[in-house]
Amino acid sequence: MDVTVTESQLNQVLNRLDLVRLEILRLRAMLLPEEEPTGDEAKELEAARKEIAEGSGVTLEDLMKELG
Repeated sequence: MDVTVTESQLNQVLNRLDLVRLEILRLRAMLLPEEEPTGDEAKELEAARKEIAEGSGVTLEDLMKELG
């Protein structure tokens, strides 16, 4: 059985997978006990939040290309 999808449909699926992954990470963070970040971790978190606020990010497709 062969299934054919358009590039647009594939992009929609990949975008939805990104959203699912983010939701899983949010749920995981809610369920795990909180720890205070170290100084270096706090700096990295702040830098990551700044990148997110600026709209920076990596698509799943780019990540898959990078990681093979």
